Amino acid sequence: MSNPQPGYPPNGQSGHEQYQQEQYDPNQQEVPENASPAQSGPPAPTAGGRRKRNYAGQAYDFGGGANSALGGQQQGGGAYPGPPGMQPQPQPGYPGPIYGSNPASPGMGGASGYGQPPAAVGGYQPPDPAYPTRGVPSMQPGMAGVTQGMSNLAMGGQGQSAPLPMQSQLQGRPTMNQLIPTDLLNQHLDVSELSRPPPQINLPPNSSVTPSPDANCSPKYVRSTLNAVPTTHSLLKKSKLPFALVIQPYSSLHDHEDPVPVVPDQVIARCRRCRSYINPFATFLDQGHRWRCNMCNLTNEVPQAFDWDAAAQKQLDRWSRPEINHSVVEFVAPQEYMVRPPQPLVYLFLFDVSYNSVTNGLLATGARCILESLDRIPNADRRTRLGFMAVDSSLHYFSIPRDDSENGEPSMMVVSDLDEPFLPTPVDLLVTLTECRENIENFLGKLQEMFQNTQNAGSCMGSALRAGHKLISPVGGKLTVLTASLPNLGQGKLEMREDKKILGTSKESSLLQTANSFYKSFAVECSKNQVSIDMFLFSSQYQDVASLSNLPRYTGGQTYFYPGWNAARSEDAIKFAREFSDYLSAEIGLEAVLRVRATTGLRMSTFYGNFFNRSSDLCAFPAFPRDQGYVVEVAIDESLTKGVVCLQSAVLHTTCNGERRIRVMTLALPTTQSLADLYASADQAAIATVFSHKAVERALGSGLEPARDALRAKLIELLQTYRKELAGGNMGGGGLQFPTNLRCLPVLFLGLIKNIGLRQSAQIPSDMRSAALCQLSTLPLPLLIQFIYPRMYSLHDMPDSAGLPDEENGDIALPPVINLSSQRLVPYGLYLIDDGQTQFLWVGREAVPQLVEDVFEVPDRTQLKVGKTTLPVLDNDFNERVRAIVEKSRDHRSKGVGSIVVPSLYVVREDGEPGMRLWAQSMLVEDRADQGVSLAQWLGTMREKVSAPYLKLPPLSLTIGISIDE
Repeated sequence: MSNPQPGYPPNGQSGHEQYQQEQYDPNQQEVPENASPAQSGPPAPTAGGRRKRNYAGQAYDFGGGANSALGGQQQGGGAYPGPPGMQPQPQPGYPGPIYGSNPASPGMGGASGYGQPPAAVGGYQPPDPAYPTRGVPSMQPGMAGVTQGMSNLAMGGQGQSAPLPMQSQLQGRPTMNQLIPTDLLNQHLDVSELSRPPPQINLPPNSSVTPSPDANCSPKYVRSTLNAVPTTHSLLKKSKLPFALVIQPYSSLHDHEDPVPVVPDQVIARCRRCRSYINPFATFLDQGHRWRCNMCNLTNEVPQAFDWDAAAQKQLDRWSRPEINHSVVEFVAPQEYMVRPPQPLVYLFLFDVSYNSVTNGLLATGARCILESLDRIPNADRRTRLGFMAVDSSLHYFSIPRDDSENGEPSMMVVSDLDEPFLPTPVDLLVTLTECRENIENFLGKLQEMFQNTQNAGSCMGSALRAGHKLISPVGGKLTVLTASLPNLGQGKLEMREDKKILGTSKESSLLQTANSFYKSFAVECSKNQVSIDMFLFSSQYQDVASLSNLPRYTGGQTYFYPGWNAARSEDAIKFAREFSDYLSAEIGLEAVLRVRATTGLRMSTFYGNFFNRSSDLCAFPAFPRDQGYVVEVAIDESLTKGVVCLQSAVLHTTCNGERRIRVMTLALPTTQSLADLYASADQAAIATVFSHKAVERALGSGLEPARDALRAKLIELLQTYRKELAGGNMGGGGLQFPTNLRCLPVLFLGLIKNIGLRQSAQIPSDMRSAALCQLSTLPLPLLIQFIYPRMYSLHDMPDSAGLPDEENGDIALPPVINLSSQRLVPYGLYLIDDGQTQFLWVGREAVPQLVEDVFEVPDRTQLKVGKTTLPVLDNDFNERVRAIVEKSRDHRSKGVGSIVVPSLYVVREDGEPGMRLWAQSMLVEDRADQGVSLAQWLGTMREKVSAPYLKLPPLSLTIGISIDE
């Protein structure tokens, strides 16, 4: 019997039972034929040699991966006016990402570019080294020398780098990002580009006052949609590109996970006119006695204590001060930054104790989570205060005495007046955690017993919110609501208005509107009194998320939605317990405001996110969360004359430890007069984030179809503008031209339109859609991009390194990401699909028994339990690696964001339950599903729309003067 060819099953075997077990010599290094340096390396040795099971029908093509990234972003460096003998030389910028290159990505396995050389794939080109500073001004207005005309673009060749303009070469000025065209129709979409850094920021040398590598803001805190700023409003308008900042002031839930430099001496140098904070792009004058503001050009006095170390009582080296070396710093604020003494951290928990909440286990689980998380709640200053209320058809207040009091038993007081709720006692309702710890634990242990036999189905949550506001408004703090019921009594009463007949129609938008004006007006009232609201919603029936989500939206809070949750399902209970514990431990800011300042000529025009816009440029946050992002649109009011502009975001807040601080983030960007520079420096992920926020606003204001139409129109407008202005109207041989750095933008817009929040469908409950809209308008950029275009990993044929710790940093290596297309799914495969909120393990219909046994501990896939699950812990290599990948994919910290969300894991069989299968398939953005189009159809439609204006030819005129009309 002849041996079968590799990649095909032996005769008579179903599926791919080619599980021949190969013995590995642990001392022998196996380097696959096409492996990149990142992939080659010895497999992890085990006793007696590690055995490899080939679950794939064919050997893994190591040249076919698509998962790499280049870290780092060029920062403005250069000589600074320091003491003699201490002037460092200008530092050349770090080369930016080159698409098609093949570097190793931290924590990622696989190669990129699918084995193609960089020229075939196209991408950013590294800039020339920094030019010599002698005799050359560092601030050239407009950087006109880097204008890129059509004559400099190699439009004929795919991905060919354009030669530098001769003028730029002669003058030695820094190079902007090069505009590399790509054909969207004829080139493979490399989805690993979605996690790569944005186009680099090419600042002239000497832009910053010190040569610090941290002089310019990291993209994990602030990203601009344009990393080269147009000098005029007309150029920005001509480009059709948005100019906006995507701001994420915190990249973790806890300070120790992502520390930033702190200026503790309370010496804060600010401009007298525009109130900007001194930063690495300011300049010193008059032997260092004065400094010039890089925002408005005003000359200011340097504070006398700027060079003095008050703690050590000695002279301080100015050039070591954090604020002129780091773009992201925190100042400890002096007394004048406080309207009142810093408030303590306050949590008032509102428990729904109605029948639904008790029977699904929410009351018991929530009380136990708080009890077990008391040590995690920030309380370093020992001032943290807690309060508890229960809600059904009445209000239940709980008085908790101090631990040293004679009467140590908590007591309950019931108030049935829902129209004018009052506080039955002014004391012991909001108590200090440190002083009442034992009695708080005693109360939480008994809370479930108090209501375990309830039959009360009422919920007066609106009245309870007003009573809670009255209780904590003198201090400010968090109202944390845990409810499994629709508020059906008292203030803010809501009706059941879900109607399946109008889902998917134009009338569906009415279900996304607020049903009761109470929630919006009450939220604004809360914001004025420094009260923030977080909603944890657990109903298995309609709960009107659209109305309730207004409370967090205007108070800096968040809506957490758990559809169909039940504590009897261990996966549900564990998920909520992990998330709620992390929520309680987060080091949120209190009584915060956010303001963004910029170089003269720029103005902040529109703000998006969960907060209350107190004035034209001030966003108010009663509590500043650690797991949200914000978008600020920037307008150009005056022509920009500087070569570099700066935008500075400042968050004034009180820490959980009672310290008033200001977190300042300064971003410097070069200016340009060239449309090509704008397109070459545009950040596709930031642009998608901006239009995600805009689409949500349009959906809530005008409807879902107008929101989808606006996204389509914007993409067509960008493609038409690029073709007309930069491609000379040429379709490049029938293709669809767009810059390489923006080639993922069409699939991101398609992913937005297909997202559960915006998708055309008659099957999506309005609560699910409203919750998704909340995420589309609050998620930090890395999580938002993953929510729009989920990540998919092939597990049955993953590289040997995947699922194992990296030798250098110990991080688990993930397999290469693959395109979200059913064409990538083989019937014998095992895949992980993860959108950051939900994970699916897809088991192919021909998955062999050995694979199912190794991962799930069942003998055959027909016995596999589908739906929400937890993977079993088995003593085999493949199970350990799959579990490690599932957990690593959930790791938000590795993505540079703070988040409490633990995605639920669902097992889906290709030949299993249809509803579960269709849900998982809805993640495959590039496929045609429901009423959506495939990526190929989407791009084909775009090409037709872009070509349409050019197909309307004018009447032909013959040389003899006869006009031929249609």
